[in-house]
Amino acid sequence: MNEYLVKNKFKHINLDDPFFDTLKADYSGFETWFKKKEDEEAFIKKENNLIQGFLYIKYETGPIKDVQPVINCGKTLKIGTLKINPHGTRLGERFIKKALDYAITGEVEVCYVTIFEKHTALVNLFLKYGFSIQGKKNGDELVLVKNMKKLKNDIIQDYPLISTKDRQKYLLGIYPKYHSIMFPDSILKNESVDILKDVAITNSIHKTYVTRMKVNRAFPGDIFIIYRTATEGMKAEYTSVVTSVCVVEEVRGQDEFTNFNDFFNYATAYSIFEQNDLKYWYDRGGCYAVKMTYNAALSKRLIRKKLIEEIGLERSGYWGFMKLTDEQFTRISEEGGVSEGIIID
Repeated sequence: MNEYLVKNKFKHINLDDPFFDTLKADYSGFETWFKKKEDEEAFIKKENNLIQGFLYIKYETGPIKDVQPVINCGKTLKIGTLKINPHGTRLGERFIKKALDYAITGEVEVCYVTIFEKHTALVNLFLKYGFSIQGKKNGDELVLVKNMKKLKNDIIQDYPLISTKDRQKYLLGIYPKYHSIMFPDSILKNESVDILKDVAITNSIHKTYVTRMKVNRAFPGDIFIIYRTATEGMKAEYTSVVTSVCVVEEVRGQDEFTNFNDFFNYATAYSIFEQNDLKYWYDRGGCYAVKMTYNAALSKRLIRKKLIEEIGLERSGYWGFMKLTDEQFTRISEEGGVSEGIIID
């Protein structure tokens, strides 16, 4: 299966693509640096055969001495180059998630990046997700650092780190037609990557799901295990799987909105739902919009049969929205291959 973000060696990436013009202008030695990296790899996103996004990351061992002040740390992840062509699809969030996934997998202490201050939108994006300005490089680049071992007790600033202490855990069922577009890193092996598009709901760290299930039992900071329901025409026992871990940002009922337009504008900011579908459910009443962060994809998908027979979920329970015990959540996380470094208590 191909990847939505393609990982290529530098020597196979077209340095003459217009995408790199601003990087060449900002860094006098960019072309020389790029060619020296010929056997290293970077993530790219293309559209109509032109590059729209580029991400180069690498692991380092601290202290990091080429910035002021020095970053005193052990293992770290450096975001060496991150550039996107902004076009309203939140592609920047997709690349930041990719970098932070590597930071978690690599069990680093800190993640850092250097950016010229003039790139205000990109600087603000890093600040939003918990990076802080901690110095300068060469006197004119900002040094932004994110601690990957400590929580700030803020859902977005802490992303992708999760606190499980005193948090409720739930299973949230989502139909296949919504699931893989909303959770691109959780796509199943037998699904085509062609369903993934360069759109806001696929790229965004944030997801909004609209349902009539009583998700209002959940509160900010609670944790959802995403459960992809059965593939059409196939047995749920073997094709329904848990795929992802999310953290609740907020839950709002439709009666908290002035009218349908307000509900629609909120519900579609980070979701895949179309207006006609939302209007149908809104008119029926009792809708909830749950906004959450997409923190982790399970590397091993646990099927319904295993969840019942080995993890202890009730076969007769309501699998659309089901309370999980702490033990069940821990077992799903461990056996699903969620990186230990993502959970900090």
